[in-house]
Amino acid sequence: MTSAGERLLQKVSETRVFARIAPHCIPALDRAVHRLTRGKVLLSARMLPGVILTATGARSGRPRRTPLACLPEEDGGWLLIGSNFGRPGHPAWTGNLLKNPEAEVNWRGKDIPVRARLLIGEERARAWRAALALWPPYAAYQARVEREIRLFRLERR
Repeated sequence: MTSAGERLLQKVSETRVFARIAPHCIPALDRAVHRLTRGKVLLSARMLPGVILTATGARSGRPRRTPLACLPEEDGGWLLIGSNFGRPGHPAWTGNLLKNPEAEVNWRGKDIPVRARLLIGEERARAWRAALALWPPYAAYQARVEREIRLFRLERR
């Protein structure tokens, strides 16, 4: 059951204003706090579980570190949701994983090598239901955009 504060936070996160502001603030704060605490704290993890994804840039070939909400899975992997806060384009990290699926996540202060796989069909549908159970605002994000939000499963290498 969610508290009144969680419901309010979810309502706010569904708004277009949040979608304009959050992508500029939340990742920057997460990266700074994560660096200062040597990987022990992600501010956004107060709302949702989170990882720092390090993926190879699709165009640059350079490592790109992105704080992301995730859904930890029972097998030790993670589900990543490319919602981009309900903005029109796919987030850059999804293109990076499509081109270079070998990546790394920092989970609770530990660096873990992973391989990303884009989910499709029934597997994606099951993962989407799990994502909505975790964070209902994903439905509002999907309703605002014409693209299908990309879902990735990260498996430990």
